[in-house]
Amino acid sequence: MAIKVYVVDDSAVVRQTLMHLLSGDPEIELMGSAPNPLIAGPAIRKNRPDVLLLDIEMPGMDGLTFLRQVMAESPIPTVICSTLSTHGGAVALEALAAGAVAVVAKPRLGLKQFLEDSRRELVQTLKSAARSRPRAGLVAGPRLASQGATAAAAPSRPLPSRSADGGLHALAVNKPVVIGSSTGGTQALELVLTALPGDAPGIAITQHMPEKFTAMYAERLNGLCAMNVREAKNGDRLERGVVLIAPGGRHLQLRKAGGQYFAVVIDGPPVNRHKPSVDVLFRSAADCAGRDVLAIILTGMGDDGARGMKQLHDLGARTIAQDEASCVVFGMPKEAIALGAVDDVMSINQVARAILAFDARG
Repeated sequence: MAIKVYVVDDSAVVRQTLMHLLSGDPEIELMGSAPNPLIAGPAIRKNRPDVLLLDIEMPGMDGLTFLRQVMAESPIPTVICSTLSTHGGAVALEALAAGAVAVVAKPRLGLKQFLEDSRRELVQTLKSAARSRPRAGLVAGPRLASQGATAAAAPSRPLPSRSADGGLHALAVNKPVVIGSSTGGTQALELVLTALPGDAPGIAITQHMPEKFTAMYAERLNGLCAMNVREAKNGDRLERGVVLIAPGGRHLQLRKAGGQYFAVVIDGPPVNRHKPSVDVLFRSAADCAGRDVLAIILTGMGDDGARGMKQLHDLGARTIAQDEASCVVFGMPKEAIALGAVDDVMSINQVARAILAFDARG
């Protein structure tokens, strides 16, 4: 049965172009379109689509308000179509936090050609979204005070001291944490990271996300978390209290020098159709840290990260997969489990505590 897609975009050019592009795929049925949420709302209540392709910058009711309404009433897998502007990107991240499953970037100029060139990626994203289980915006839990403590326990341990230039003093990270995620991962990561204290072990993350959105995503998390969260740059030190997120359009690797771990940001072809790729990060962690790693694979479509996690598992590293019940898409964890690459399967709400327990073992 074809996937029913409904488009909401105030641009007639976008709607016409999408109709043309999607009509060529036998697995997709464009069931309708609307120039704004006020028209779209009654239409999708009468005939529910499998996927909503939603612009967020529209006159009248904006897409973000409409998305929150949809998620509150009856969640529909929603893909956000957003411009690469700073404002558009920031609102798209709010949409992901509100329950959207993916973002498709669009430029302000050359839009028609861009959409045609991106047809394959767009179609794959819509098909992935149709198999997802969207949730209304998740509320991050309270930060964990310390290893093994409850969230309501004593105050958190002191943050690392800061040097005169504002940077964290180097603290040896003998056991780095690496995390891979995709569809639904922005919400999942927010739940994990906001639950950690400011001196949690260094974490390197690959989240499948378009170029230019990762810097804004890192900035958003940095404002919510006790840890220092930023988009990774070549040579950044992965130290206690720091979270490095792979930049969109680049791969993130780890290397070790002088007892410290550093980020290596590289270009190169997509791996498993992704750039950044989780497998690239996990394999680099296996090469430079071996068994001294905690690897976590979260919600996402496909199998990126499964083979890299297997490599880490076979070296004796600790490996965790998010469980099906708490995943938006169980694809990536399921593939890692099938390969025999996973030590434990757990709910997303247990992951932060597992990170602190791993750190406490020394």
